Order: sequence, then structure tokens, then C-alpha cells
Amino acid sequence: MIPPTPPMRPESLSSEHGRVGAVYLTREAIAARVTELGEEIAAAYQGLDPLLLAPLKSSVVFLADLTRKLPIPHTLDVVELAPYNGGTGDGVRLLKDVDTPLGDRHVLIVEDVVDTGLTLHFLGRTLSLRNPASLAAVTLLDRPYRRLVDGIPLRYVGFTVPDELFAGYGLGLDERWRSLPDLHVVTTVELPSAATEAA
Repeated sequence: MIPPTPPMRPESLSSEHGRVGAVYLTREAIAARVTELGEEIAAAYQGLDPLLLAPLKSSVVFLADLTRKLPIPHTLDVVELAPYNGGTGDGVRLLKDVDTPLGDRHVLIVEDVVDTGLTLHFLGRTLSLRNPASLAAVTLLDRPYRRLVDGIPLRYVGFTVPDELFAGYGLGLDERWRSLPDLHVVTTVELPSAATEAA
């Protein structure tokens, strides 16, 4: 029997830029919605062998859970993106490209949060040049009221959330708290530029 994970000490739930606060979404609520998303995606991609493509790092936990809830053949790949100009929101660049050839593949981008839409717009535009058969996206969290661009390929949404900073379930601040199983609101002191980059 695997022993339960010990709770984090109070001092480990804060950093110079913020502190983990109340639970916004429980692990049970997230798991139930991921199961529903898996069913929706499976119905749409039956027989198409989709490629699930996730940007590192925050999307990895969502990707891991979603792939296990997707009862159809599919493959996985990852990319890594970074903001230009130290996180000032002036653009996005590709640090790690996709390894899988995308020609005639049905590609589903797996995002943690879609906010302004700038990152997803960049990624969608970049991948569309590889001639995929189709290109769409699923996100765990969405803030549609913060969009700065139109025409992003977002097809599936887990939860529409308020304009808060979250930690847990893969999301973090200062590279902390990604392993928390629930999604928590973070009370910020002063956000570092990397945490405020366009999503």
C-alpha cells in the first residue's frame, strides 16, 4: 500500500511573489471534467489517430490525465515556448519544436490556460504551416474575456475561470506548487514578469 502524500508545511505554500490560498477546483471536479472531455474528443476523433500536442510545462499534468481518458488510438508530443523580451508580452518564440511530422495528421493542442490567446494563436499559426489534416485545441482553463486575438483554434474548454492566478494541477508560480492535486487561487504580492506573460 502506498502511503498518503504528507501535506505541505505552511512555509512551503508561500514565496516572495505570492501565497497559495483557497481551493478553487477540487481534484474530483477536475477529474470528472477531464473524463467528459476525453469522451467528447474520442467521439470527434474516432478513427483519426489524433496527435495530442502540449506546450511545456504547465500543460503536462492535464495532458497525462487526458491521454488516459481518451479511449481511442492517439499519439503524444510536446513543444516548449517562451516570451520574447523577458516576459513583457511582446511575442512568443519556439524553444523546442515538435518531433512528429504533422503532414496530414489531426493535431489537438492541449493547453493549461487560454487567456489573451496570443500563445495559442502563435502556435496554431506555426503548426498550420506543417499542413496538418486538422488543427484544434483543448484547454483546461479559459478566460475568454481577456482575448486580444480572434480566430484561435479553441474547440474544447474544461472550465471558464475568473481573472485570478492559480497554482496546482501543473500550474505554478516561481516553479512552485505544480504538484498540488487541487487547483488553488494564489494571493500575489508582486508578480514576476514570467508569470504575467500572455497565454
